[in-house]
Amino acid sequence: MRILADQNIPLVDEFFGELGEIRRLPGREIDAQAVAGCDILLVRSITRVDAALLAGSPVRFVGTCTIGTDHIDLDYLHERRIGFASAPGCNADSVVDYVLSSLSMLAEEQDCRLDRCTIGIVGAGNVGGRLWRRLAELGARCLVCDPPRALAENRDDFVDLDAILGEADIICLHTPLVTTGDHPTRHLLDAARIAALRPGTVLLNAGRGDCLDGRALRERLAEHGDLYTVIDVWEHEPAIDEALYSLVDIATPHIAGYSLDGKMRGTELVYQAIMRHFGLPARRKLGQLKPEPWLRKLMLNGWAPPGEALSLCVRACYDVRRDMVGFERYRRRLGMAQAFDRYRGEYPVRREFSTLRVDLKKNNNDLREALERFGFKVRLANKQ
Repeated sequence: MRILADQNIPLVDEFFGELGEIRRLPGREIDAQAVAGCDILLVRSITRVDAALLAGSPVRFVGTCTIGTDHIDLDYLHERRIGFASAPGCNADSVVDYVLSSLSMLAEEQDCRLDRCTIGIVGAGNVGGRLWRRLAELGARCLVCDPPRALAENRDDFVDLDAILGEADIICLHTPLVTTGDHPTRHLLDAARIAALRPGTVLLNAGRGDCLDGRALRERLAEHGDLYTVIDVWEHEPAIDEALYSLVDIATPHIAGYSLDGKMRGTELVYQAIMRHFGLPARRKLGQLKPEPWLRKLMLNGWAPPGEALSLCVRACYDVRRDMVGFERYRRRLGMAQAFDRYRGEYPVRREFSTLRVDLKKNNNDLREALERFGFKVRLANKQ
């Protein structure tokens, strides 16, 4: 079989090499001409897969190694009997790590503690649900909004969006892009809701760019400058609004889910689906192929201050400022749109919090619990 893959998908040779010939291209260069000679197409979120791409091609299976599917015309694939798989949940922990790193940085700057904040989570799927669990275990008060889930599961512990806007110190958006039905999410935070945000609110979007009215946010920040903002997903990517970019506190190019661990899980999930589709045995497992992290463990004394020790471990594993500075360096050299894709294509290796083990030389319940709630592995140094 002939396989065409986005060049940003890891372990393609290791998982798919036995199936046939592999060709790689940048995601935005995958076009009708490129797919004209392939049987399997592997993409990430920036390649639009629809009739314009696939009509007349021999493609028999499409896999997106990502959580979202709004870039895939699922109806067209079904009509053409083209197999399909996505990778739900593959990079959810990566996005949660990004959120916690960003919020930790802002908390340090503002001299506040996350466990004393009210945090609104909009969208309680793979990402929002995991973020909710980690923050709740940390002791933060969480308000969760997810109307489709609330309706389907008859939940009474969810709140509406306006309640979050009125009460939350921090608002995290983790919704998919939905343009039809009873609960559309395009411009879910529209001009009116952005204007209603309380001064000092932290607004973080690591879901979908179109769920937030970028123009309205830009005008609020330009006029008042009274919000703290973390934006990883943008309208009109990669040609994002440079005026908005210049006003945001933490601005990154859609890399919240870009940990190596999340990408590798996505590859494995799609590999398993392809082997099932073609009736072949799945001989490859991620545990056999995953490289060791270069930072495997840290050792702390038990009397380390929990807040400072937690910040140290977060920064050691993933400091969001690396991506802020790196993206800005690319932007100055290449311009916004080209920098957006180039930084993603050349993204430095990043591992998840769960890959770092923290050894405590003496037990400290507060420190141990704080580290574990953020996702780190903790072991007493005198125990094997």
